[in-house]
Amino acid sequence: MQQAGYDDIREGVRALCAHYDGAYWRKVDEARGFPEAFVHALTEAGWLSAMIPAEYGGSGLGLSEASVILEEINRCGGNSGTVHGQMYNLFTLVRNGSAAQKDYYLPRLASGELRLQSMGVTEPTTGTDTTRIKTTAVRRGDRYVINGQKVWISRVQHSDLMILLARTTPLVEVVKKTEGMSIFLVDLREAIGHGMEVRPIANMVNHETNELFFDNLELPADSLIGEEGKGFRYILDGLNAERTLIAAECIGDGRWFIEKATGYARERQVFGRPIGQNQGVQFPIAEAHIEVEAADLMRWRACGEYDGGQPAGASANMAKYLAAKASWEAANVCLQTHGGFGFACEYDVERKFRETRLYQVAPISTNLILSYVAEHLLGLPRSF
Repeated sequence: MQQAGYDDIREGVRALCAHYDGAYWRKVDEARGFPEAFVHALTEAGWLSAMIPAEYGGSGLGLSEASVILEEINRCGGNSGTVHGQMYNLFTLVRNGSAAQKDYYLPRLASGELRLQSMGVTEPTTGTDTTRIKTTAVRRGDRYVINGQKVWISRVQHSDLMILLARTTPLVEVVKKTEGMSIFLVDLREAIGHGMEVRPIANMVNHETNELFFDNLELPADSLIGEEGKGFRYILDGLNAERTLIAAECIGDGRWFIEKATGYARERQVFGRPIGQNQGVQFPIAEAHIEVEAADLMRWRACGEYDGGQPAGASANMAKYLAAKASWEAANVCLQTHGGFGFACEYDVERKFRETRLYQVAPISTNLILSYVAEHLLGLPRSF
């Protein structure tokens, strides 16, 4: 029922992805490069502006449609981690930006003139303890002066804008630790080299991510998104969208792994019979399929709540947990089914294996989701 009406989106994304096959993604991965041609094509086709309201040049679609777009990219063997930032960052701007900000930025984002791929939240000393971030934004006349550090901030090199979370009121001066944080829209073209330094972090996945250093970076006062001091609430809204979209990506990965494993199990002959005839091969693939399909149901629940304006935190967290777990199990099954060939780059299994492993850790670890469920849904004492 949840998938009804999305066939056109699926077919459109698949048609585009058909031009960017495994060989394309292997080449990008080997070079530790960025899929610029793919991202450009996705932008030109309007998929990255799908969530921008029609009055600003977008399609005015919701999180449900966005999730289908990212799912299909991964199901076709691609890596939607190269573009998903624009999807969930757009929600923050659309829902909380001023009329002037939306009038100026949204049409340019819709046309592809600008990219909003980055969000600066995580810090080296706080990790997921977001309320204790140390990056500060101090108002001085018509400017905010930013000082601090961020880590694991992705796609800075291929983004024009970044959403930044910083403390505008010291933690010791607020009643609730979730207060006193604000979000800003940073023009990276002006910031880098003028108070902002970027240091890339090499990692096991071809995922463009960085450390950021702020040393008296000045931002115009109108860079503030929404009300000063309310940034944590705005960020949470965007993070729920992010977790739901990541769940959809994992669903796409899981289905890619299962289709890959099933196809190989049908064709691979050992001892005069296809290996897929053996229950020892069949059952793990079937179990992985069941887990992916079950996770998908929670993904659609989260999408429905988010698009309906309902609180989606619990469903978004559970969807991300279930989908990341299911895709990782499907990856293991796919690799095991292929045996030694699963380690050969030409089969793409090892690349996708590395990519989907990331989602056990980011954008929120499985342990933090379990803590959230224990506290907020089961009423257990807070563990941290």
